[in-house]
Amino acid sequence: MTTAYGVRVPVFFHVSSVRNRESIRRNGLDWTRMASARGIAGSHRPEVDGVFLCAEEFTVDFFVRMNNTGDAVDVWQVNGVDPSKLLDNGNGFEYLPERVSPDQLELIRTDVAASR
Repeated sequence: MTTAYGVRVPVFFHVSSVRNRESIRRNGLDWTRMASARGIAGSHRPEVDGVFLCAEEFTVDFFVRMNNTGDAVDVWQVNGVDPSKLLDNGNGFEYLPERVSPDQLELIRTDVAASR
């Protein structure tokens, strides 16, 4: 969480293939645009109608290690998300059932190779 003007604001993270970088910069996080790269778990289609988000570094590292995209990954910081909108996918991971605009994103780690 970051603090601005004494208000705690939640910060989330998203892990994605580097092949999605330019699309994410232009369009934000949008599961309907999934085409050029597989998902982190290796899927060719969205697993949910939404965007998976991580609230802690441990979960980010889990997704980086899971990487089945065939490429390195990027880690994006996601700002301005209301945590009450997050849904559990049934496996303990949370997703936001709406798109995230580019102005809510900051690329914080690039070209991260999976550590296997």
